[in-house]
Amino acid sequence: MTEKDTKQSDFAKLISDSRYFSLPKVGDVIKGKVINASKSEVRLDIGGVKTGVIRGRELYNESEEYGSLKTGDIIEATVIELENENGELELSFRFAGQQKAWNYLRELMSKGEVLQIKATDANKGGLMVKIGHITGFLPVSQLVPEHYPRVEGGDKNKILDFLKKFVGQLLQVKVIDVNEGEEKLIVSEKAAWAEAQEKAVSKFKVGDKVKGKITAVTDFGAFVEFDNKMEGLVHISEIAWQRIDDPREFVKVGDYVDAEIIKIEGTKIFLSMKKLKEDPWKDIAKKYKVGDMVSGKVLKINPFGLFVELDSDIHGLAHISELSDKPVNDIQEIAKIGSTLKFRVISVEPENHRLGLSLKPLKEKKATTEKEKKDEKKETKEEKEEKSTKSAKAKTTKKAKAKK
Repeated sequence: MTEKDTKQSDFAKLISDSRYFSLPKVGDVIKGKVINASKSEVRLDIGGVKTGVIRGRELYNESEEYGSLKTGDIIEATVIELENENGELELSFRFAGQQKAWNYLRELMSKGEVLQIKATDANKGGLMVKIGHITGFLPVSQLVPEHYPRVEGGDKNKILDFLKKFVGQLLQVKVIDVNEGEEKLIVSEKAAWAEAQEKAVSKFKVGDKVKGKITAVTDFGAFVEFDNKMEGLVHISEIAWQRIDDPREFVKVGDYVDAEIIKIEGTKIFLSMKKLKEDPWKDIAKKYKVGDMVSGKVLKINPFGLFVELDSDIHGLAHISELSDKPVNDIQEIAKIGSTLKFRVISVEPENHRLGLSLKPLKEKKATTEKEKKDEKKETKEEKEEKSTKSAKAKTTKKAKAKK
């Protein structure tokens, strides 16, 4: 038996007695006292029974905790081999540091703590961040509204340019996803912001009137900032009473507008601009009646018909079935956007904000009342006498001819 085998056998006997030592496993994090430390290796006393050594690549870790060790310090390390060539435990600061870092992140997530961290880089999907020496990701979807890149058309390059300005800035975030196996760390600025936002939102209620500045305009509506960084959305359907295809035709960034809070969902506030204006459809019956002939400007052409502006507030629809008596294959042959045509009002629905129009010619109908029908059948006294005289003359002539 070699000297090494003898040492291993003695160690095995010693550790088999649990009264003296609990056998660690590969991957365990254990504590030890620093015996000596140099740039090339660190030796630890493990419970007065075993010596552990950290050397080579396992010695290096970005944590400051392992940067200035001295004799007598108590430190943690991860077991990577139960015995090396010298019968010592082979340990790693690198793995221990990683484990501690991930455990710390899981603890942060479970407690929901708010951290202040720095954005280190940006890509088209969000910002790169660091917590300790673990790299994490802050997705665009988890940015606060103030930092969200509302880029027209969703141009990825413009989004990247927008996000780059946050590199180097300190951000308030919460850890929302930790997966050590996949080395995934996701943080959220929105989650940290929501906590403070909930308190701020609690002082508002549905029906409150606010005045604010348009901070962004999108295809689906406009964002309004009011009351010291509060933000609400005016959906496209709540900007004005008339039909809107592009909010940019009605509002622009920098405009100051009045609005009413119509809905609150958690930290989200929904606003309406049109509720502060009188509904023009309320008295529509005074302006337009079924059968009226009106002039209208074609605003939009759809496969199912024409959207027509009758005045600045009222828009109507001329369905494709009301454009001609003949089948319509191409609406563009009947009307062009911007053209003004004469329409007939065929329906008015104030409660639904709908007004139906038609280009079909009005068909003339003959009067066929019961009185007229009787009058057509009724014969005058003179007509009857004339018929009777003609009939008598005809009979006399017939008899005279018969005698001859």
